[in-house]
Amino acid sequence: MTGHLFIISAPSGAGKTSLVSALLKLNLNIQLSVSYTTRAPRPGEIDGINYQFVTRECFLQMAQNGAFIESAEVYGNLYGTSHHWLTQKIHEGRDILLEIDWQGAAQVRKHFPDCSSIFILPPSLQALEARLNSRNQDSPEVIQRRMMAAREDISHVAEFDYVIINDNIEVALQQLNSVVVAASLVRQRQLEVHADLIRQLQ
Repeated sequence: MTGHLFIISAPSGAGKTSLVSALLKLNLNIQLSVSYTTRAPRPGEIDGINYQFVTRECFLQMAQNGAFIESAEVYGNLYGTSHHWLTQKIHEGRDILLEIDWQGAAQVRKHFPDCSSIFILPPSLQALEARLNSRNQDSPEVIQRRMMAAREDISHVAEFDYVIINDNIEVALQQLNSVVVAASLVRQRQLEVHADLIRQLQ
């Protein structure tokens, strides 16, 4: 049985990272794909857990060697997903969650057209700006650039299969987990997983 791929995207500040972290604790059947990036680790981030932190030179060499199924430059930093690792895990039957932007999502869909893609929206632009300010990580100029980028990100929402509005994180988490659980119950997967039982019942 092959695994299923979930793509989750959102504008910066929509709460995607918090939702993904909560989902991984709630649903132990899904595994996070750890992307490569050239950006510096944020406080509390661990190499190999949150991201694979590499130099720009290393990243560019990997990209030249065809190591990434998708890659993109965001706010001056490079991000990429290992093609070999992702394909191997899916073939092993693992369900994988890929946390990437809309550009990367479009690239991945070409390789995994049966994936489930989910877009997280903030309840308002005002709430989004407040969340970005509450991080105390960026200057006002950077926050305004992120707000402009957020509008561009949100313009691609119609490209995704599911849309979740993160107004209340507990509700949003329940909705996100519902998408993951529903994907495990589709006919073809159930026929493969429970083939022996179905034969007995017939």
